[in-house]
Parts: sequence; structure tokens; C-alpha cells
Amino acid sequence: MARSSQLSETRNIGIMAHIDAGKTTTTERILFYTGVNYKIGEVHDGAATMDWMQQEQERGITITSAATTCSWKDHRINIIDTPGHVDFTVEVERSLRVLDGVVAVFCGVGGVEPQSETVWRQADRYQVPRVAFVNKMDRMGADFDNVVSMIEDRLEARPLPLQLPIGSEDAFSGVVDLLSNKAFFWDEESLGAEFRSGEIPADLVEDAELARENIIERLADFDDEIMSKFLDGQDVSVEELRAAIRRSTLNLDIVPVFCGSAFKNKGVQPLLDGVVDYLPSPSDVPSVEGEAVSTKKKGPKNARDGEPAQIVARKASDDEPFSALVFKIQSDKHAGSLAYLRVYSGTAKAGEGLLDASTGKKERVGKFLQMHANKRQEVDEIYAGDIVAAVGLKGVATGHTLCSAKSPLILESLDFPEPVISIAIEPKTTAGMDKLGVSLDRLAIEDPSFKVSTDTETGQMIISGMGELHLEIIVDRLLREFGVDANVGRPQVAYKETISAAASGIGEYIKSPTGGAGEFAIVTIEVEPGEAGSGFEFENAVSAGAIPLEFIDAVEQGCRESIDSGHLGGYPVMDVRMRLVNGQAHETESSDRAFGIAASMAANDGLAKASPVLLEPIMKVEVVTPEDFRGAVQGDLNGRRGQIKGIEMRGQYQVVKADVPLAEMFGYVSSVRSMTQGRASYTMQFAHYSQVPDVLLQSIINPYA
Repeated sequence: MARSSQLSETRNIGIMAHIDAGKTTTTERILFYTGVNYKIGEVHDGAATMDWMQQEQERGITITSAATTCSWKDHRINIIDTPGHVDFTVEVERSLRVLDGVVAVFCGVGGVEPQSETVWRQADRYQVPRVAFVNKMDRMGADFDNVVSMIEDRLEARPLPLQLPIGSEDAFSGVVDLLSNKAFFWDEESLGAEFRSGEIPADLVEDAELARENIIERLADFDDEIMSKFLDGQDVSVEELRAAIRRSTLNLDIVPVFCGSAFKNKGVQPLLDGVVDYLPSPSDVPSVEGEAVSTKKKGPKNARDGEPAQIVARKASDDEPFSALVFKIQSDKHAGSLAYLRVYSGTAKAGEGLLDASTGKKERVGKFLQMHANKRQEVDEIYAGDIVAAVGLKGVATGHTLCSAKSPLILESLDFPEPVISIAIEPKTTAGMDKLGVSLDRLAIEDPSFKVSTDTETGQMIISGMGELHLEIIVDRLLREFGVDANVGRPQVAYKETISAAASGIGEYIKSPTGGAGEFAIVTIEVEPGEAGSGFEFENAVSAGAIPLEFIDAVEQGCRESIDSGHLGGYPVMDVRMRLVNGQAHETESSDRAFGIAASMAANDGLAKASPVLLEPIMKVEVVTPEDFRGAVQGDLNGRRGQIKGIEMRGQYQVVKADVPLAEMFGYVSSVRSMTQGRASYTMQFAHYSQVPDVLLQSIINPYA
């Protein structure tokens, strides 16, 4: 089957923003105006196409990223609508990894809110070009200029407004297009599907002229062609401006800014024009790079086996060898599981065998599906630039690379944050234990930020996630989707441990032979604090010949296992550096097992001597409150061991910013509502780990003492 659209006419974009900025509502309008949907589904009615999960419809929020496809002006647009709640930021992370461009939606009142900033930094990390859409211009307190200033100040971006709003709040009626010098007004009877152009209102003519001059001046800073015409005083045509804006957007020099009200059906079509005109096609982004691998019976061999990495590039072309990244696994009651793929190069047909380069195993694809939220359309063949789901891939996980067996490579995988909150869970009946275990395993495969473990002391099953809502959704899905009836404990903080001094430890594992082979290994490990956020680092500094090279990997593995539980409360150890400095081996009785055990003993000995300290997650909290309640909010946060970081005005409200320990924030939603008569709202996201005060240490380590 031939391509339905050329690569240059394909756009892979994401819709991202803070919660309640209007991402899903904007996507609904896009689907309506592009003819995918025959009616508009509203989030508040639980009828939005992209919020298809029962939990999303009940809560009116996006929980999981959903993919769909539409067409606009002969261009195919693959869209991923991402969540705005911080608990589900991993969905944004993995979506940005595979997208070429992004529409960042900002509330016309709230502007750049905490999660707006988080997802923007994620897009910075992946070097994804963006356009901005200032939504909700019909809301009381909407201020287009203020939002543009916030994008520049808070996000350190270079916004370039291409439109001006005509009126604001209740008087918002349309937009001025600064390139064509026309005003656009939307027809309410057709739900915004019809719109007309007209003359710019007289009171905006001067502002529009200044704003258009600003566009040319800003572009001249980045584009030589515009600079030349600007200095010569020549007129710049609309086509030349669009071409220059596209070049500067792709180079990440500017962010074109549009405005409108998706809920009131105004401004969405020009935004679609901006997606087509200014965001990249797959052929506009740099070639994807991966590490070449050679496949043998024991699996893939690459630089992690001690060989220098050979980096190979794959450009976006159907003629290149096939390569794709699995960025999402989704449980499916009909197909078992769906693996979402971003195809970077080449083509593949349903039924064809592909190599999972991350495991070295061959996988056969049963079907390829073009997804439209939870609906699907089967396709026979997929091409470079496509975003599709595959059925029948049994051993594939998020971050794995699928490729041609004749030309294998491993693409850069994804990193996921560590959970900060945990709860104990157990089935209500003994018979339900296996079902609970299988269901949790499926959810953990689907969501890499969700972890399942067992408490070694109590034997309880512990589930961990990014926040209370995250775990609430997990438990809800267990009950409804998987039919598991379970008892759930109270939320617990995911504490960590680290060390504050350097020390060394010795591990000896010696067993005399009694009818069989003996075991012998002696290891000396030095431990010291690592840099914040460094995790675990291992260095082999042993003298040549003291320990045979074939046992070094076992020593490192033993050291890694030692940090699974610390010496204060049994919590995982983070940010520690370990150095192998000495050891002894036996000619016949040493083994990987012996050295792994000895290394773990030495590392534990060193960690116990290195002044261990307990760490707790600190959350960045923003409370938006009327001024009358600011003092009460501020005092309450102080009482929760919070550190006030700043207070600023946002429209008619005050924003109190603070760093607060997660342990003090459970149930805060009820507290903030009661102290502000329900008029305040708050957001919270993980900031960093910090040492627990000494006065609280014993109550955490020995809660029942």
C-alpha cells in the first residue's frame, strides 16, 4: 500500500500544558474542524474523544496520553494529547521523546503555571520546536500581553506574537492576523467552523502596525534575509515572513504565539495553519542516531560490553533500514497489549519479523493500528514518520528499539523519575493474590513511573508512584479494569538514604570445601558521598592482578545490590560513589557468586560507617488564593515545615510559592479549601530530596516506638 501523505506533509505534534489550560478542549476543536469528528465532545460532560478512560471522564482531567490523526490543508497531522497533572508527567516525557513539534497551551488568565514550566523544560531537553496558543481569552482576567511576558521571563523563551486579540474577557470576539493585516471573526451558529475576515478595528490599527514591525525586527535578529531587507528599508512580503518564521522556529530561536478561546470556538483554525506553516516535518529534524549492535545467540553486543560504541544515523526516509522506538505500552482487553511506535526510518508490513535490539530477540507483528484515542484502524504497512500501535509484540517494553535484523541499532531510551509516594496493598481474599500480582505487573509494564515491591520485614506488597492521584487511579483501575478487590493502606512517603562521610568496608566470603567446591572472595570497598542526583557510581581502582578481571562485574553488581536498603530505616540509598580498592581471589575456589556476596558485604560495611542520613522528598507548592486569605495560607505552609520562596500577583489573585516536605502535604486539598472558603487552588510537584531534621528522625525510623 502506497503512502497516504508525503513525509514533508506530515506533522507529529503534541499538545502540552498545565492542568485545566484547555489542551483536550483544543484537541476536540481540531478534530471537529478537520472533519475527524462530526460533533464536539466537551471535557466537563465527560464526552471528550481524547479522554476515553472512565477515570478521565469522571474527573475531567487527562490521565494518559492519547494519539490521533487528522488532515489539514493536505497535511497529515499526528497528534498526542498529553496530561497536565504533575502526577502523570511521565506521559509528557515519553511523548516528547518521539514528537517533532509541540503546541504549548497557556491559560489567558493563569499564564505560565507550574506544570507549564515543567513540560516546557522537558521540551527544551529534547530540543522540540514549539508554537504557543494563549487560550481562554474570553475568561475574566485574561491578559494576552501578560502571558507573552511570562513566557519570556519565566521560560526564558523568545515569544513572537503573530496575532492580537480583539477585545478580551466577555468582549473577546476575534483575532488580528499581523502577517496579513486582517481581522478574523468566528460564526457562532456553525460552532466556529465558519469564519470571516475583515478590516482591523480602528482602535487596534496602531497596535497592529507596531506589533508587525516588532515581528520584522525580531526576525532580523535571527534571519539574514530579513535583516538585509530591514536594513535597506524594503518591504517584506507575507510569504517571506512565513518562511523566516519557519526557519527561526525550527532553529529554536523563536516561539510563534497565537491566541483564542477553544471552548468558545475561536482561533483554532489559524493555530492549525501555524502547525502546518511553522512546525517541522520528520524530514526537517536531524537524523536519529543509535548505537550499532551485532546480534549473536546470547543477545545484542554493544558498548556496554566494553567495546567502543559505533554510532549510526538513520534519516527520515522510507529507503533507510527500518527503525522505531517503543514509547508506550498500553494494556488492551482485546489485544493483550498495544505497543506504540514512532517510526524513524524505513517501512514494515504487518506479519513481518522485526528485531527487538534491546533484548536481541525477534518479534513478529500481528497487526499495525492507526489509533484514534481508543478507536483503531488497521493498516497493512507503516512508513518513516508514522506513529502507530503494534499488536503481538510479547517481550517489548517502553524504550525498546525495533529495527531490521539486517541492520540493527539501539536508539536512545527514556529516563523516568523515581516514585515519591507509596501505599501497601493486599487482596481481600487469598485466592486473589495471583490475580493482584499479574494485574500490578501489567500496570508496571504500562507505566514506568509506577513500581511494585515487597516489604522484606512485613511481607506486604508495596506500590509506589508520583503522587496521591497517581496511586488513586492505579487502585481504581485494579478494581474496574482488572476486577481485583483489594485493601489499600494509607499513603507513605518514599524516603531515601544517603551518606555524609567517606568510609571503607571489607567483605570476606570464605567457605571451606566439605565434599564439594569451596568459595573464596575478599573485597575492600571505599564509599563516599556522590553529587546530588548522581545516583550510584562505581569505580574499579584495584591493583592489577589482585582480582581477576572476570569478577569485576560481579563486584559492581554486589555493590549495586547493597544500596537497595540502607542502614537507618531500610530505605534505598542514593547519590553514593563506590570504589573497589583491594581484594583477594583463590585460584580454584573464587566465583562470580562469591565476589558478588563479598562485595555486597563490604559495601554494606562501608555504608554503615559513613554517617548515613535520611532524606525526604520536598515538593514545590504554588497556592493561588484571594488576597484576603494569603496570611492564612502562608501561616499554614510555615506550620507544615514549608519554606516560603516568594509571593506574586497573578491577575486578581496572590500566588504563594513554597518548598514543603511531602510528608506534610497529605490531605492538603481539604485544608486549603476550608481555610479559603473553597476559593484557592494549589499545584504541587517534586523538587528535590532534603535531609530529614534530627528531631523527626526517630519517629520516622521507629514509628511505633
